[in-house]
Amino acid sequence: MKTLSKENADAVARHLAMAGLLIEDDPALAHRHALEASHRAGRIAVVRETVAITAYAVGDYSLALRELRTYRRISGKDDQIALQVDSERGVGRADRALEVGRSVDRSTLPTAVRVELAIAMSGARLDQGETDRALLELDIPELDPQRAYEWSPALFAARATVLEELGRGDEAEQWRRRATVAAEALDDASGFEAAETVWVDEVEEEDDESSDASADLDAGTPPEGTAEDAQD
Repeated sequence: MKTLSKENADAVARHLAMAGLLIEDDPALAHRHALEASHRAGRIAVVRETVAITAYAVGDYSLALRELRTYRRISGKDDQIALQVDSERGVGRADRALEVGRSVDRSTLPTAVRVELAIAMSGARLDQGETDRALLELDIPELDPQRAYEWSPALFAARATVLEELGRGDEAEQWRRRATVAAEALDDASGFEAAETVWVDEVEEEDDESSDASADLDAGTPPEGTAEDAQD
């Protein structure tokens, strides 16, 4: 925001801060703050990004798409590609959502973004009635049931949803439990240093081929690019 006057930059920063604080509890008010920031600084990438996120939060997927396209054009970044895929789904264009998701080189994305994209693409496959392919979208290296990273609860829950659609209820329930354990482990670990590892004994899995996992869940979040993080 260096291109703005100090007074205007301060006002925009306050609106963005309020949008961030309110997005979970009052998305409509967060969206109003984002729009006010946009009125003051519509050519700033982070402002357009915030408008897109808050528009998505209030269900205005058409506006979210417009703002996400503008944000990508201004910033040159693909870090909100999953939100763009989901916004295409929101306006009923699952086929377009899949095209958007395929348009990026996933190997260039940060790990968390790559996982978010896999989840969004899986949802688009479900929208298309392609349930088997929806499951394949989630077969990524980050799907590690033994360890909990920031993306694990959402990824495990997405897999449970697809398995339920496939009629594999027992497996779906296992992944739901893993999602719960991962979320609880991450909450417990939130007060620890990032380099520390938290071990939990929360779930007794049934003996099957896929249940090698949750008792030794590692809730540490490694830095981007480490070997434990992910392999493409």
